[in-house]
Amino acid sequence: MEITASMVKELRERSGAGMMECKKALSENQGDVNAAMEYLRKTGLAKADKKASRIAAEGRIVVGTGDGHAVLVEINSETDFVAKDANFVAFTDAVAEAAIVSGAADAEALKSATLADGTVDSARQALVAKVGENVQVRRLVRIDSANTIGAYVHGGRIGVLVEIKGGDIELARGLAMHVAAMNPQYVSPAQVPAEFVAKEKEIALAQMSDKDKAKPAEIQEKMISGKVNKTLAEISLTGQSYVLDTNVTVENALKAAKAEVIGFVRLAVGEGIEKQEDDFAAEVMKQAGLA
Repeated sequence: MEITASMVKELRERSGAGMMECKKALSENQGDVNAAMEYLRKTGLAKADKKASRIAAEGRIVVGTGDGHAVLVEINSETDFVAKDANFVAFTDAVAEAAIVSGAADAEALKSATLADGTVDSARQALVAKVGENVQVRRLVRIDSANTIGAYVHGGRIGVLVEIKGGDIELARGLAMHVAAMNPQYVSPAQVPAEFVAKEKEIALAQMSDKDKAKPAEIQEKMISGKVNKTLAEISLTGQSYVLDTNVTVENALKAAKAEVIGFVRLAVGEGIEKQEDDFAAEVMKQAGLA
């Protein structure tokens, strides 16, 4: 069967593969575009396997929302160039939607969720073949609740979900923005583990001057408690100054709205991944196919 230029063009647009690869795929599959697409995906799988060991610490955080449901998904690439690529951005947006529709509870379950005419993972493999980098669906967090869920993503790099009882969506989103900016570790000082509190007391005692150590025990205890409480407030959401109104604490803002924070989750791109240091020139050469 004759392989026409229009057939090659259609397959290139669908697959993102090179002209010669598309022509070969069509020839191998008697001009059947769908079969050729599957052929390229299988080829892409081999390429993806070869790239899977390469460090992917860049990427994008995406959010998906539905009635009573919200998700954050971290999808990684090797470079920031690919993280901003239109194909990568479209893939990540589609994965967030698939996470909501499928109800997947974690990244592993999400990989087998339906996406287009395949799965999230088969679409990922096709994207690897297209962009030439390791791409991984690394993390998924979700909140399913009848309460109000606020979502915020900052520059595609940091994503936050906040669940509140009472208040409204504007407050929930404002709190999500606050968590993105201030990165509290706990909702309130009461949630801080006892071991952490004990360690902070130990540190505060060690930092006391000889003059302070000569003071009565109850005075020393008040001084130590003051330092520890300040630290607990700094690492807790409710104790921090609210970024949208620094004249009040988050706790005061919640009280004014008659609301409470049930919980929050925060993801940042690449956190916990040991990054490989490459110089900029080498990265550009790599993208240009010269390295």
